Amino acid sequence: MLTNKLTGQALFKGGIKAVVLIVVTILLMACSPKLDWRTVQSPQEGYIALFPAKPDKIERKVSYQAQELLQTLEAAKIDEDIYSISSIYLSKQQADLLATLSEQLKDNLFRSAGVDQSTVLSSDGVYQTANHQRITTKDYFLEFKSTNTAQQAMRVRWITNPTAKGGIWLYQVSILHTGPAQSDIRTFFLAEDRANFFDEFHPN
Repeated sequence: MLTNKLTGQALFKGGIKAVVLIVVTILLMACSPKLDWRTVQSPQEGYIALFPAKPDKIERKVSYQAQELLQTLEAAKIDEDIYSISSIYLSKQQADLLATLSEQLKDNLFRSAGVDQSTVLSSDGVYQTANHQRITTKDYFLEFKSTNTAQQAMRVRWITNPTAKGGIWLYQVSILHTGPAQSDIRTFFLAEDRANFFDEFHPN
């Protein structure tokens, strides 16, 4: 586990680059294992997830609107895909930051892909909490412009989950794919070996 303390709004600038830069030093130099699904329990971050390989975990502190926030990232790389769950905890005193923080995370990613919320490809979905409560959500499917032959695409969803102490978790669940352009990215990401990752994410 790595712990970094950053100042400014580095987490929220660059959208897609933030995810890639966090994991690249750990994941891209490693061998890409075959799919080996395993349940990962993260009680500190308040969720249970199904990863296709043992994930690496990174923690860092960031400043946002003069508040210090803790971000945790668990990620696993399989061939051309990076499966990741980003968790940001807002204390009871910081809960009023949720709306602006959530919108900024979305806007940064959408801007990187050259879309906005009115034009981005999306679909309604459902996730299940650890106590089997079913809650609706929305998935977004993004294609990032690139001058290289390889293209990046992402399926991402954001989930919020309140805690008993009055705080709240903000999760970003995503798969980032780098490879040849897909004719239908929604169908590509809804394939079973990728859909499992989203279907089996369960906040407490």
